[in-house]
Amino acid sequence: GVVEACLLHMLKRRAAGFLRTDKVAALFTKVGKTYAIAGDICKKVQELQQQVESRKNQPNGQEPLKRQGSTTSKTPVLTPQAIRHIWVRTALIEKVLDKIVQYIVDNCSKYYEKEALLADPVCGPILASLLVGPCALEYTKLKTADHYWTDPSADELVQRHRIHGVHSRQDSPSKRPALGIRKRHSSGSSSEDRFAASAREYVESLHQNSRTHLLYGKNNVLVQPKDDLEAIPGYLSLHQSADSLTLKWTPNQLMNGTLGDSE
Repeated sequence: GVVEACLLHMLKRRAAGFLRTDKVAALFTKVGKTYAIAGDICKKVQELQQQVESRKNQPNGQEPLKRQGSTTSKTPVLTPQAIRHIWVRTALIEKVLDKIVQYIVDNCSKYYEKEALLADPVCGPILASLLVGPCALEYTKLKTADHYWTDPSADELVQRHRIHGVHSRQDSPSKRPALGIRKRHSSGSSSEDRFAASAREYVESLHQNSRTHLLYGKNNVLVQPKDDLEAIPGYLSLHQSADSLTLKWTPNQLMNGTLGDSE
């Protein structure tokens, strides 16, 4: 969508086509007449569009739409968003979007007004250069919002250990459940070691998951929960997500799986 916005910025009417509602399609088609790589993309997009139309006309064509699969021999199934951005998306998956944009920048006077973004001597080449990285990737599998796994809270993690732990015991509902792990001594059994390692694995998932990027981490950061309690050492970490920064802290005892019956 962002690339399309850049491509459409101050596009000449003649380049966009007077009667065409899809200006991106008109631009790619016009460029494809003089640039072979863009011409190949035009043919592939037209084939995809024909396959989508034929799928719609099938009686059982009500199945959920999925991602474009340009490398498969089967009829690709496209999401509504993929269909909306099918020109840029196809060029991206075929790893030629950067080359097409660079060609447009080099011949910008044919397609754009003087004040257009792609006609700018600095911004135009920068956009083409920025697309080199995305075009180097293999888009064989894409994440969607429903594929993200939710990072469990500390309370949920503790409850999991209590439910599945070999040392679980009954507590009152009002009391926060204990981690259910005994402190290990040198004579501890192997089952206790495995259980403690599993607990650490769960708790460490608080600080690293598929939706956030770990920017900074430091151990033994002291936090004083109440005025009458001693400071507790723990692990502090800073995470960046798409729209925010998050600061997390977990006691070392919980990280090490040795919290026992402590509150």
